[in-house]
This record gives sequence, C-alpha cells and structure tokens, in this order.
Amino acid sequence: MQLTWIDIFLFLAFFLIVISISMYKSRKERTGEDFFLASRDLLWPFIGLSLIAANISTEHFVGMAGQGAGVAGMAVASYEWIAAICLVVVAIFFLPKFLKAGIFTIPEFLEYRYNTVARSLMAFYTMLIYVFVTISAVIYSGGLTLNTIFDIKMTYAIWMIGGIAALYTAWGGLKAVAWADLFQGSALILGGAITMVLGFIAVGGVGSFFEHNADKLHVILPSNHSVLPWTALVIGLWIPNFYYWGLNQYISQRTLAAKTLKQGQTGILFAAFLKLTIPFIIIFPGIMAFQLYSDQLTAPGATTDAAYPLLIRNLIPSGIKGLIFAAIAGAVISSLASMLNSASTIFTMDIYKRLLKKDASSHSLVTTGRITTLLFVVIGCLIAPKLDHPSLQGIFTYIQEFQGFISPGILAAFVFGLIFKRAPAAAGVSSLILNPIIYGILLVFFGNLPVFNDMGVTLGNIAFLNRIAITFVMIVAIMAVITKLKPLKIPVKMPVRKELDMTPSPVVKWLGIVVIAATLILYIIFW
Repeated sequence: MQLTWIDIFLFLAFFLIVISISMYKSRKERTGEDFFLASRDLLWPFIGLSLIAANISTEHFVGMAGQGAGVAGMAVASYEWIAAICLVVVAIFFLPKFLKAGIFTIPEFLEYRYNTVARSLMAFYTMLIYVFVTISAVIYSGGLTLNTIFDIKMTYAIWMIGGIAALYTAWGGLKAVAWADLFQGSALILGGAITMVLGFIAVGGVGSFFEHNADKLHVILPSNHSVLPWTALVIGLWIPNFYYWGLNQYISQRTLAAKTLKQGQTGILFAAFLKLTIPFIIIFPGIMAFQLYSDQLTAPGATTDAAYPLLIRNLIPSGIKGLIFAAIAGAVISSLASMLNSASTIFTMDIYKRLLKKDASSHSLVTTGRITTLLFVVIGCLIAPKLDHPSLQGIFTYIQEFQGFISPGILAAFVFGLIFKRAPAAAGVSSLILNPIIYGILLVFFGNLPVFNDMGVTLGNIAFLNRIAITFVMIVAIMAVITKLKPLKIPVKMPVRKELDMTPSPVVKWLGIVVIAATLILYIIFW
C-alpha cells in the first residue's frame, strides 16, 4: 500500500503530538513511585484507555481478525467478552486487596502472602517471559504488520516501533505511558470504527452482512472444533484471562497506580465496557474481508491472517490511511511501552532493589529503570527478526504456548492463597515450581509442535486451553493436599497502606452487573 504525503504527514503529526505531550506531562518523575507508578495519581479515564491500549496489538488486527475470517468466526469474541467479566471480578475482589497492600509489583504480593521464594520465582518467570517472548513477539508482529500493510521495510519497522516506545517510556515511566495511551487508545477505537463502517458499506449494509455471514456469527462451537470448542469456555479460557487482567504486571501496573480505589475500580469497569465493543471493530472487519476477498484469502499459500490488511488496502482512502496507520502503529507501541515499563519495574523493584542493592536511592532506582528499559527494547529488536522460523508455528502460538508455562501456577497461587487463609508458603511455592514441569510434560506428549511430532514422542493432541485447564486443576489439587497436611496455625496478616482512600464507588457493583448482563445478552444474540 502506497502512502501519500498526507498520510505520512498525519502519521508523523500524530506521534509528534503523542510523544511531546507524554514527555512533557512526565517531566518531573524523580522517585521510584513517580517513575514506576505515575506517583499513584492516575484517574479512571487514563486507567481504562491505557488498559485497552496496552492490550490491543497486532495479534488482534492480524490474529483475531484472521480467526474471525477463518473457521472460528465470531466465536473468537469470547476472548474479549469473557475478559469483560474477568475485569469486573478484578475490580471488585482483586484490586482492593492489591491497593490496600501498597505494592509496586504483583510478585511483591506473593512475598507478603507466602514468602520471598514465591516472589523471586514469579519475578524470575515474568522477566523471562516479558523480555524473551512478549516484548520480542510484539515488536516482530508489529513490524510484520506494518511491512505487510504499508510496505515498510521489516528492519525499519522493527526499530521504529522499538525506538518510539523506548523514547517516552525511558523518559517518563508509567505516567508517560498513560498519557500516550490516552491518545493511542482513542485512535485505535476510532480507526477500528472507521474500518468497520467502510466495511459495512462495501458489503452492502448491515442486513446484507448478517445474512451473508450467518454461519460465521456464532460464539458457541461444537466440542470437537479445532480452534475454539465450547468446552474451552468452561474452564480453559478463564484461566489465561484472569491471569492476564488481574495478575499480569504490564496490565495491572496502571491499576496499582490509581489515585483512589474508586478511580481504579471505575477505570477497570470503563475498560470492561470497551472490551465488549472490540469484536465489532476487529472481528467484524475480518469476516467482511472474507466476504469480499475470499478468493484471495483461500488461494494456495494464502492465510486468513491477511484479512484485516486486505480490507485496509482496498477500502481505506488516502488521508484516512494515515490515521489507520497511526492507530495500528500506536496499538503496537502502546503494548510494547507497557511491557517495557513493567519489565523494568519488576527488575528494579523485585531483583535490583531487593537482591542486589537494598539501600538503593530514589535516583538510582529511576536510573536503573531507564537503563533496563533501553536494554530490553534492544534485546527485543534483536530477537524479533528470528521469530519467523517455521518451527514456532506462528507468533500467536509462540506467545500462548510460553504463557502456559507460568499463568496456571501464578493464578492458582493467588486465588488459592486469597480464598484459603491457612494455605502455607509451601503451597504457593509448589504451584510456581510445578507449573512449568506439568505444562511442559503436557506440551511434549499432547501438544502439536513439529519438533516433538518428528521425534514420535507425542501421544495425542490436547488443545492449548484444555492443557492450561488440566495444569491448573492439578496444581490446585496439590496445593489443597499440602494445605490439608500442613495448614498455617495463624493466618498471614497483610500490610495495610493507610493513606490511600479505600472508599469503594457506590455504583461499582451495579456497573459490574450491567457489564455481566450486557455480556450475557451478546452471547444470546450470537449464540
């Protein structure tokens, strides 16, 4: 796709405004709390839009839209709609406990609930996943998308994405990220809405779209479906969603920075409402692309991952392409900036300050955060070009499979520890140690990776989400046995941050009920 000078001007102007404002607003970050938690002063609009901007990336524009165009159809919307319900639970049950404890990082909470070993294990796992999997994967998928849609050379796209994200993140920390997300999140939603509207026009209107694609507009698929069987909705899909939205540092960090409990809860529920709309601006266009260009998407060597790029190439007029370019690039850069900020936070607070230099000054903490931000983005940019290797089976599989090594165990440790007050430290530590072992065995014998298939060690194929569920259930069972045998005599007392306004919003529960009701209505409509 050739960009006109108007498109290029709009793109450059957008990012000049975003970078300038975010760096100006974060120019006074001096302490660790300033840099890593935006002075604990974020208001609900920043929290809500920042959650969405950090979440939406090219795996949505490419992977989710592609699955919508392919065999999954509207069923892939469950990733978004179940996330909305999970956000309600996070706002009402998780966030008050985290804010009350006054933690900087999610691993820090495990130290208070269990012991330092649990904190160190989670920090170590998270660092490995962020630096060598998610950061490099987002850079690669973003570069690939910009290369595919806008004909930008892959190398240039990778370093452009990494450079922009590192610039304002290393400068101003979370506050800079939040201000940038305010613009980039809004552009993302606006750009997606424009694409959807132009798609409706191209297919002959809303009625024609629903009539022609009736077979793809179902969210409940048979139990033997290859991509998203309904059985995955029972347990499997909830585990990565609760981990991602409640315990994933790069998502949770902006909620830990809320000015008050009321602001944090309102921001999370705002994000939940926005999540309900994401399928319409991403999956609908993917289905439209298949209706319009099925011959191209099903040609030999083609893939439905090209659905969204095809729609943009053919439907978006000059001028607006610059806005869409900025929206897609902004989605990638927002996600990357959030990951960089959170990875540097975990390294600085959970490893550097606690294990390497316990008496580190505020200036030293901020400097370490800035240096590690730059270091991590360089590592990600160097790894990214290597992620097109066929053995990885695509970037979506690469991300999901590696997350399976940590998410069930971390979720089990938190949920079990919060519900069962007498669960001992051994239970929490065991969940973190056993997760990679159990999941690794399931991946080798019941996964679908070529390296193990060629060796003849596989015994069958269990879907990724079902392997996640099996791992989670086994870990919880082991934790229950440990707790039964050696329960704590006295429940752990968590620290209390007294200066924070912990008054809950009077409408939070009602807003949560509205989100859940709206989700159920959507499921009924698209059953």
